[in-house]
Parts: sequence; structure tokens; C-alpha cells
Amino acid sequence: MKTLFSKQALDKSIDRINQLQADMQPLWGKMNVTQMLDHCSETMKVARGEKELKRIFLSYVMGSLMKKSFYNDKPIPKNGPTHKDFIITNTSDFEKAKQELIDHLTAFQEGGMDQCTSAPHSFFGNITKEQWGLGMYKHLDHHLQQFGV
Repeated sequence: MKTLFSKQALDKSIDRINQLQADMQPLWGKMNVTQMLDHCSETMKVARGEKELKRIFLSYVMGSLMKKSFYNDKPIPKNGPTHKDFIITNTSDFEKAKQELIDHLTAFQEGGMDQCTSAPHSFFGNITKEQWGLGMYKHLDHHLQQFGV
């Protein structure tokens, strides 16, 4: 499994982000490409400890049972549910959104596990910093595939 703590995975991810174009259409889902970039930036804020989300009730029941799905090598299902704080409905500037995501990814990789959040995941609960790196790579990869890069 790839992790966002890896410089090689970071560089490949940035290359893929730079292949995105503002007018690209998703292969699935409702977000446009700029909304997807903003969505991924918002999730990176959580992984970097800049944003903390409260756990929803269902997460206490189902989260630990599904925890491995966050960081295992099985693809994320298409059109899955999204936490309400990560639903992006407005569209910002494409180039600015792209750079913001790249900045978050770079800071996460360069900061390493020391700079990764120790807060529980809003659905899966307590996870290790290693699992954060794996899961955040998996999430980013899912959305880059959504736009065919």
C-alpha cells in the first residue's frame, strides 16, 4: 500500500493533480473537478490536525467494524457517503484549489508522522498515524481516478 508519508507517492500524486484540467468531467459522482480538489483539501486539514470533526453516532456502532476499509488495499466504492463537512457545493478557482491541495499534501509528507493528527477519525475512531497516511493516500487516489488521472 502507498502512503502519503512517502516522497515517491507524494510526487506521483502531484504529477496526477497537475494532469487535471478545469473542464474535466467526473467518471462518477456529483462534484466537478474544482469541488473535488477542495474536498480533498478539507480532508487533508483533518489529517494535518487543522480541523477536527465530531464523531457521528453511527460511527461508534459501525466505525470499528469498518476501520480496515480506510487503509486496506481494496478500492473505495464509487458514490459512497460523504461526511456533511466534506460536501463541497460551491466552486472556487481551479488553479488556487489545485495549489492548495498540493500545499496540504506536501506539508503532510514533509511533516511526517510527528505532524499528523492524533485525533480520532470522525467515522473510524482511533487510528494510527501510519493508518492516516495509508487512508489519505487511498482517498486521494480514489478521487484522482474519479477524474481519470
